Amino acid sequence: MTARIGVVTFPGSLDDRDTQRAIKLAGAEPVALWHKDKDLKQVDAVVLCGGFSYGDYLRAGAIARFSPVMETVIEQAKSEMPVLGICNGFQILTEAHLLPGGMLGNDHLHFICRDQKLRVENASTAWTADYESGQEIHIPLKNMDGRYVADERTLDMLEAEGRVAFRYVTGGDAADGYGNPNGSLRDIAGISNAAGNVVGLMPHPEHAVEPLVGSGRTDGLPFFTSILKKLVNA
Repeated sequence: MTARIGVVTFPGSLDDRDTQRAIKLAGAEPVALWHKDKDLKQVDAVVLCGGFSYGDYLRAGAIARFSPVMETVIEQAKSEMPVLGICNGFQILTEAHLLPGGMLGNDHLHFICRDQKLRVENASTAWTADYESGQEIHIPLKNMDGRYVADERTLDMLEAEGRVAFRYVTGGDAADGYGNPNGSLRDIAGISNAAGNVVGLMPHPEHAVEPLVGSGRTDGLPFFTSILKKLVNA
């Protein structure tokens, strides 16, 4: 039986079709979900894709968090349905309190778009199992409000519980994708919830799944093969 992975489209979503293609390439069935529809169409997992939902008015993800579909997503995520939030999706997950902390404007106040070097910190989540802890990968990044922030207690908790999923790799040339691109605290690029079924990150793995398009890399494909293996073996 083919796993079904839903991709939610909000007004202003940009990467829903790219995400659907990545899911298909991994061997699962992508299912389009509309933000006004509470019905998840019996999917096995959900991806909140990138873009600028509702134009990022108020705060990025702040309005999308109240879309009807999110009521069901929140309910199912708490019942351990796998949920991935990419860029704007990560912002929505923090606004929905499925992930702690929040996102602010980049510290340099500019939109940034580049290939970004990441280190996999946690390879045991539903979305990262096809990576190895400590593995360094290149994933495209494009954001204006990508600065992850949280209070010190929350940051210490994330570190202690191994919930930092990805970190920006520093110490090299920015032209090669090194460095913290937006001022995120502790160089955090992505985190998970305690159960490991909900993951959010700012870079875009769906843009790194085919060698001939996008970044020319396939470093993002393991996100989608990871969840497929989990669903098939569940």
